[in-house]
Amino acid sequence: MNTENITVNTQSSIRIAGSKVLYFDPFRIEGEPHDADIIFITHAHYDHFDAESIRKVAKADTVIAAPVGMEKEIRAAAEDLERIFLSPGESMEISGVPVQAIPAYNKLKPFHPRKNKWIGYVAMLDGVRYYVAGDTDAVKELADLYCDVALVPIGGTYTMNAKEAAALINLIRPQAAIPTHYGDIVGKPDDAGVFEGLVDAGIKVERKLYF
Repeated sequence: MNTENITVNTQSSIRIAGSKVLYFDPFRIEGEPHDADIIFITHAHYDHFDAESIRKVAKADTVIAAPVGMEKEIRAAAEDLERIFLSPGESMEISGVPVQAIPAYNKLKPFHPRKNKWIGYVAMLDGVRYYVAGDTDAVKELADLYCDVALVPIGGTYTMNAKEAAALINLIRPQAAIPTHYGDIVGKPDDAGVFEGLVDAGIKVERKLYF
């Protein structure tokens, strides 16, 4: 599985390029590329919803997708863009890209309550299904998730940790797994090594964040 088209800018700020350019939670974007076809926002925390970075990647025909309940914030940040709001479990096609909204929440921690209806995404681009988890624990709804490439948080505290993330990857068995959300605001750089060591042989682990 080729993952050269994927960039993790920092934290969980992800760019996936192909026939479309997809951004997930753009954050601390350098320059002003203005190349996004679709911007996906997983939830309202500052390191995932960065209005300045949204403006840097957006262009005139960019579509922005976000969870239901974020209408006010998204309108303020992207008043000139087409806006789509999704509920957990909802599926639709956005600008020719099939998208599914995946539940993302904490089981016991208070940081990402299930009632907020925050989400991750599975987006199919050029025949490849990419799962971008957002901030979540390894919740029961993920057990049957199907994807080719999974980008999952491993830093703990606010999300699953490296051990929990590896267990999820071994359960859903993508072709490739990319760890995110560690080594900066939360988690240690060597969490990636722990994660990689626990992922089953046959699943490619690729680090896109380097420290």
